[in-house]
Amino acid sequence: MKLHAISKMSRVDQVGQAIARQLNDHAIDLPHDISERLRVARMQALSQRKLEPVRLLAPQLVTAHGSSMGKLDEGLNLWGRLASALPLIALIFGLATIHVLQNEFRANEIAQIDAELLTDDLPPAAYTDPGFLIFLKSNPVETKGSD
Repeated sequence: MKLHAISKMSRVDQVGQAIARQLNDHAIDLPHDISERLRVARMQALSQRKLEPVRLLAPQLVTAHGSSMGKLDEGLNLWGRLASALPLIALIFGLATIHVLQNEFRANEIAQIDAELLTDDLPPAAYTDPGFLIFLKSNPVETKGSD
């Protein structure tokens, strides 16, 4: 593709140079005032010509094997794929750790409540008695103060 573009540019340059030679050959026969006006017009045209945009090349990293890492269309190799999966693996590991810690915290809370119920002065069956519920509703101030 580049070779075709280069050959096309050289053809355009060749045609331009041929036209310039023809104009220069016949410019000798022109009167002085016309040649001066043409020279001024040429200078104005050259000052206003559009320059081709300069293509800035991004710096490319070259590995020890000599391959370039600057190309985006090459795809990822094994290490690149593993490195891109690393944040996902860390996220999954973090979520699993949080899940395990929360389950352990809940189990410790339930064990603590069970230990308090079993070591309390009241037997566990008293908490299910309907009379105990009435007792709690009728004496809310005393039960809060005894804690």
